[in-house]
Amino acid sequence: MENVKDIVLEYVKQEYLEDGDDRVINYDTALITGGFVDSFSMVSLKVFLETKYNISIPDDKATPEAFDSVNNIVELLKNFGVN
Repeated sequence: MENVKDIVLEYVKQEYLEDGDDRVINYDTALITGGFVDSFSMVSLKVFLETKYNISIPDDKATPEAFDSVNNIVELLKNFGVN
């Protein structure tokens, strides 16, 4: 069974890396400040997480800082009982 970090990382790679993009994304990669995820993409990522884990992330918790790396996202998810 995949862990939460790997699920989030795989989603980010599939959704936000174009074919032929040789940039590497890992758990610590800056997703927003690094230019991988923009504000529109952040909304789609939030929807994915809410659907996947049957949770509701309040907008005040869905900050650029909270979504700026896979590790940050996993920490955010822990607040909603996702491990």
